[in-house]
Amino acid sequence: MTNLLVKLFIKDYENVSEPSVRSSYGKFSGKVGIFCNMLLFALKAFIGTITHSVSITADAVNNLSDAASSVISLIGFKMAEKPADKEHPYGHARFEYLSGLTVAVLIIIIGFELFKTSIEKIIHPSEVSFNIIVVIILIVSILVKLWMAFFNKSLGKKINSTTLEATAADSRNDVITTFAVLIASIISHFSGIELDGIIGLAVAVFILYSGIGLIKDTLSPLLGKAPDPEFVNYIQKKIMSYDGVLGTHDLMIHDYGPGRQFASVHVEMAAEDDVLKSHDILDNIEHDFLEHDNLNLIIHYDPIVTKDDMVNNLRGWLNEQVKTIDPGLSIHDLRVIPGPTHTNLIFDCVIPYNLIASPSEIQRRITNIVQSKYKNYFCVITFDASYAAMPHTNNENENPD
Repeated sequence: MTNLLVKLFIKDYENVSEPSVRSSYGKFSGKVGIFCNMLLFALKAFIGTITHSVSITADAVNNLSDAASSVISLIGFKMAEKPADKEHPYGHARFEYLSGLTVAVLIIIIGFELFKTSIEKIIHPSEVSFNIIVVIILIVSILVKLWMAFFNKSLGKKINSTTLEATAADSRNDVITTFAVLIASIISHFSGIELDGIIGLAVAVFILYSGIGLIKDTLSPLLGKAPDPEFVNYIQKKIMSYDGVLGTHDLMIHDYGPGRQFASVHVEMAAEDDVLKSHDILDNIEHDFLEHDNLNLIIHYDPIVTKDDMVNNLRGWLNEQVKTIDPGLSIHDLRVIPGPTHTNLIFDCVIPYNLIASPSEIQRRITNIVQSKYKNYFCVITFDASYAAMPHTNNENENPD
């Protein structure tokens, strides 16, 4: 059924890499969500009112919040498709993240209000009416929400949208919530044990928990979360597949919303090769990523001396030695500057975030290792953060002396 609806309502539905098509998927999901959730809200609010059930009313308000979430998501996808302009040269795709954050805050506010109402119902319980209509409405709600979970999960996978996948998870949670309300209503009716306020409280807590989780998920990309390790590995392998590339390091990826990613990376090539030829290769790499991955990649050219055996051996030896301090450490951009009384080793060192030792401690330990073998060698180190968790990689066969 999902595929049929997609074919009927989304133009050029197969071209999901096109931003306008991706936006159409998101807006279509929002419209379906508004219709289904408003229908369920109306039915449950009516039943909750005539039966005086706070748990059914709470579930109805949960559907209302889901409808509001769909409205905000719809607006978010609509705003995100706006093209770049003078004030926003990177586009407006982060509106999708902002809409998700707004939805999360709204969910928490509603959950808090339901929490207070349920506490009052527990303190001052009242009889809840029960009939077959209640059961039918709740079962219909479960079936609708179950379909919505599969629907949004399918669309989320098609366009790789965390927003739609989160919507699918929310619908799945609603299935669990409504099922709990149904079971509580049946148990209360046949046993005489009043569970309405307790279930309403449980639903409220569940809504609050979901809202807090959504805030974490939507804040993360806005704050600049680390890129997907699989994506980092893909970029690394693709760059290394080009002839003439000796190594890569210092990858940075900036996320301006789904489909709006920019990146920079250092690429090492032989200093002895023709500069224009190397530059041409780097241009081809940038063009390849833009055309096939929709990634705006800027490459910094690092010329590496490859004909000096002493430098090559020293580079390989030092890379192995720093890993004795921590396997996550790596060095790059090594230069050897000899002098009349001493030699300077100038290089960059990438520090993983989980390393407890301070840069000054690492500097001291690396210097001790170097001077244990090369007494008159001094280390001049620039420490880099591992923004994309990509270690320095190379195609060279660097063996120690």
